[in-house]
Amino acid sequence: MNTKEMITQYEDYVMKTYTRTPAVMVKGKGLKVWDLEGNEYLDFFTGWAVSGLGHCHPMVVNAVRNYLKKIIHVPNNYYNMLQGKLAQQIIEHSFEGKVFFCNSGAEANEGAIKLVRAYGSSKGKYEIITMQNSFHGRTLATVTATGQEKYHKGFEPLPVGFKSVPFNDIKALEAAITDKTAAIMLELIQGEGGINVARESYVKKIRKICDDRDLILIFDEVQTGMGRTGKMFCFENYGVVPDVMTLAKSLGGGLPIGAMVAAKKFETVLKPGMHASTFGGSPIASSAAIATFEAIKKERLLSNTQKMGAYLVEKLNELKNKHTIIKEIRGKGLMIGVELTTEGAGIVEKCFKEKLLINCAHGNVLRLMPGMIVTKKQIDTAVSILDKIL
Repeated sequence: MNTKEMITQYEDYVMKTYTRTPAVMVKGKGLKVWDLEGNEYLDFFTGWAVSGLGHCHPMVVNAVRNYLKKIIHVPNNYYNMLQGKLAQQIIEHSFEGKVFFCNSGAEANEGAIKLVRAYGSSKGKYEIITMQNSFHGRTLATVTATGQEKYHKGFEPLPVGFKSVPFNDIKALEAAITDKTAAIMLELIQGEGGINVARESYVKKIRKICDDRDLILIFDEVQTGMGRTGKMFCFENYGVVPDVMTLAKSLGGGLPIGAMVAAKKFETVLKPGMHASTFGGSPIASSAAIATFEAIKKERLLSNTQKMGAYLVEKLNELKNKHTIIKEIRGKGLMIGVELTTEGAGIVEKCFKEKLLINCAHGNVLRLMPGMIVTKKQIDTAVSILDKIL
């Protein structure tokens, strides 16, 4: 089948829940992908940061291939050989506690919401405060937690127990707390909201508020986790440890897996029968995630992320000095936003025609999230294409 025929097949049989670019991607290696027509693209989007190691990293491919020969699925009423090992890796790189496995960031956040409800039920506490311009998933609960009204439309009435306040505004947050408040949930860098970075003083004050009022602090690290910001987890940049952390995206090196990590105080809140996920922590997904940890360490990708992130920001600031359409460059590591004075969708489309894949968040913020394996040469190529288009 050719591209036109594939697109027709989608139109005939697949729900139109996405705005799709007219390309059928068939191969990926490193930061390059190829479409059905043989066109080669430089990927600085990596599927909302899913391919944090780039596409088809050899260590992930080999780990998955080896386990596919043994067993594909083990139901969670038995043990499998890798889930415990992966949980140990996550805990050793984050904070003491326990891990619940699922398949996506939305599921991880849904688990966190249920943990909050279960913990606060005896005290009549159930409300979760989130931030405006946040994004926490597409389930009914997580879309309600998401602080963007455009994602709420058409799904009313929404579940009760959520309220959103302005990001980086500690006074607004304090004013929103009531005797029903059970948790505060935030992304340290808002992805869909336009790469908005939490201030260190703000995060530290939230930690103190949670300690003083017995509130659960949840960090949604679905996009920022697994080295994206130059640390294994973004909270390390702030010197603040959460009570609950949610992961997905890069965790599986391209395969679907999510995780909720709960600190020791909360690790027994969800008891047998209270929560589950059929495919959570499968041998295949776990093997990919373990290989992802190993690749990050072996190839020193945290260091590369810090260096290449700084280099990318430097080159983008050169563009800012040259093109008045650029308002601000912001982010951490290799999670970078280029805020424009105009809408960004047209620029994303032109980049695609020039064989560069990027994304636009919040209408006017170009989102650049190349894999942690990115090189200076690839950054120079990407910036050159952006320069030409701008």
